[in-house]
Amino acid sequence: MGKTELLITIILFNVFFVLFVAAVMVYIRKYKQRKREYLNEIEVKNEIHKRELLTTQLEIQQATMQQIGRELHDNIGQKLTLVSLYTQQLLYENKVPEVNERIEQVSQIINQSLHDLRSLSKTLTDDNINQKGIVTLIEEEVNNTNSFKKCKVSFEHNFQQLDLEFVHKNVLLRITQEFIQNSIKHSQCKNIFINLNTSDEVLWELSIKDDGIGFDKSKITSNGIGLTNMRNRAEIIGAIFSMDSQINMGTTLNITLKKQS
Repeated sequence: MGKTELLITIILFNVFFVLFVAAVMVYIRKYKQRKREYLNEIEVKNEIHKRELLTTQLEIQQATMQQIGRELHDNIGQKLTLVSLYTQQLLYENKVPEVNERIEQVSQIINQSLHDLRSLSKTLTDDNINQKGIVTLIEEEVNNTNSFKKCKVSFEHNFQQLDLEFVHKNVLLRITQEFIQNSIKHSQCKNIFINLNTSDEVLWELSIKDDGIGFDKSKITSNGIGLTNMRNRAEIIGAIFSMDSQINMGTTLNITLKKQS
């Protein structure tokens, strides 16, 4: 073999080798790309599945609450109404003033209990959420809490009217209730501040803060029922959830739902 033929053979070998290496690199790149796409697809499917599970969980929870609300209204509510009628009859038939005074006290307790039961039943059956705006719903919760005089709750918002779907109103109301209950029960707070705002970029942003004793986040497990419920409700509608707390500095909750672009 002459020098020219040897040189051509070497050149051809190098060309084939370079082409082979290039082909391998292209294959590896496409393989990695397909793998990333596959993993992304799996992640998206898992996220969709997770959200569907959370949605189903919420639907089951709502159905259970509605059933309890109807039972309270139709069963216990009717019995309390009957007892109220009996006490009114006793007041009419009894002629002893001292006894009448006691019967009147019992009657007032029964009527107040019946009123509270009807309010609870209406809340559980979600009619209250369907019929009212989010501001009214939160204001009612604030007024109910303030009536117990355990903690002062303040509520501010930067809009006149905010039209929201049922699921958004339900999430905002339930999270607000959960935070208020947890703060009163655990934080020894004197004040709770609630802010609900909207802007050009944000459909709504809920911020709640208490001035309680706070907690060490590193020592709190993320699977607490209250925290999990709030986080899950936010995830169902794709809202951003964050909670911060420091010892003797209170606890702050922020939930933001951005507008669809």
